[in-house]
Amino acid sequence: MSATILVIGLMVFFAHFLSLQFSKTNIPDVLVLMLVGIVIGPMLGIVMLEDFGKIGSLIATIALVVILFESGTSLNFGTLSNSLATTGVLTFTCFALTALIVGGVGFAILGLSLLPAVLLGVTLGGTSSAVVIPMVNSLHLSDKPATVLVLESALTDVLCIVGVFAILQVHTQGGIEPGRVIGSVAAALFFAAVIGVLGGIGWLLVLGKIRDFPNTISSTLAYVFIVYGITELLGFSGAIAALALGVTLTNYEKFGLHRIQQLDSKIEPLSEIDRIFYRESVFLLKTFFFVYLGISIQFGAVHLTFAAIAIVLLVYAMRLGLMRALYRDPEYSLRDTAITSMLAPKGLASAVLATLPLQFGVAGGEIIRDMTYMVILVSITLSALLVLAYPSGFAQRFYSRVLSKQTELNGKDE
Repeated sequence: MSATILVIGLMVFFAHFLSLQFSKTNIPDVLVLMLVGIVIGPMLGIVMLEDFGKIGSLIATIALVVILFESGTSLNFGTLSNSLATTGVLTFTCFALTALIVGGVGFAILGLSLLPAVLLGVTLGGTSSAVVIPMVNSLHLSDKPATVLVLESALTDVLCIVGVFAILQVHTQGGIEPGRVIGSVAAALFFAAVIGVLGGIGWLLVLGKIRDFPNTISSTLAYVFIVYGITELLGFSGAIAALALGVTLTNYEKFGLHRIQQLDSKIEPLSEIDRIFYRESVFLLKTFFFVYLGISIQFGAVHLTFAAIAIVLLVYAMRLGLMRALYRDPEYSLRDTAITSMLAPKGLASAVLATLPLQFGVAGGEIIRDMTYMVILVSITLSALLVLAYPSGFAQRFYSRVLSKQTELNGKDE
């Protein structure tokens, strides 16, 4: 236990150093943190997954909630509404094609039967909020591409969760109602967003009174956890609610509340100190999450490693082709489009969902779990390497050639 405490302290200082290096070298800190987790965990055995007990998965969930909330406070409502159409196309098309590719590899190469193969595909169909959002913030993309990537990562978490539980329903009950699944997805998105917005408005009205109490700088985060928990208990997406709450707190003027004199005098917006505190919370939680993720990775057979590499390469090639086919937006520079094609890493949602097939007695559950962990590692590594390589002349010429249609349209090369 003392070694674990020592590692935690050293990790915070190391993470500050990595953040500084990211801004200078484009080497993503999330990759290095995850590799550190692999070294001190599976390789050297200095820190074991059992040392964290239940607190490990709890920290991972808290990290996801805080990252989504803080990202929501950074989104501009105008850009958000302008990005919804683009987000929808990218989210659902990329999710479906990714699930098809992964499921196909699972069925044809790994020898999984149809249902476990589909389950593997849906588990890995999304992108990771905990990976994408910190990278988007560090890479300084234009407003619209950054917003699209943030929303995609949040929405695909919901699709993965609902999809996996729907397939497990097929496994346990022998059938599924398509209308019920579609309704579950719609409800998870819509009602979660409504809860987040209403919760945000309510918090704006009481925040001024809360500040009269001592030591309340963390009260907003505590409130986010409450909204998240209530939303999940109601059967909707707590992640979407946290994101919507963050958006509401910094875009409340778009709701017209300031025009109501009785309410305008009661509204207390977030201060710069609040924002600094949220950013620092994200930094700390992100550090622990990625080290924990590295410690959690279980290395299976060699053939799973090669299959994971094949899956990731196919998915990223598909995403690059998708960007060429779909994007004709003059707000996207070549750099924005290229980086959007690079950011399809898997993470927290996939890691958690990968443990469910074993619990439900699905044939091939161990393969699904071990393959998911390996794909998470390979996908984050590839995203990091692509981002690192992009500033080179060769990489820019490659993306300029591949994305030539989009480049010719908007006339931008950076």
